[in-house]
Amino acid sequence: MIMMPPDVKVFIATAPIDMRKSHDGLAAIIQTSFQQDSFSGHLFVFLSKQRDRIKIFYWDRNGYCFWYKRLEKGRFHIPRVQGTLFTVSAQELCLLLEGIDLTHEKRLRPL
Repeated sequence: MIMMPPDVKVFIATAPIDMRKSHDGLAAIIQTSFQQDSFSGHLFVFLSKQRDRIKIFYWDRNGYCFWYKRLEKGRFHIPRVQGTLFTVSAQELCLLLEGIDLTHEKRLRPL
């Protein structure tokens, strides 16, 4: 389980990326395509075209960090949404990393 401060946001990219992209390549995508600050400390989640690999990218005080996972069987499932980026909670990210299909989960609306 990944421990995160409560104010950290988790952004998931809707389009697949080339998993060979480096720190600078992902930072450029975050800043130009998503109009987000790559130094914010928020987590940016990218999936491969086959959705069997996931890369989490973030800034940690003095440098960029990656967290990478490759599934031996199966795929990661995320909901289809409009736009290039959407947010999930830290709990939903943990479910996604465990292989839970987020597309069919019914969520309570926040108050």
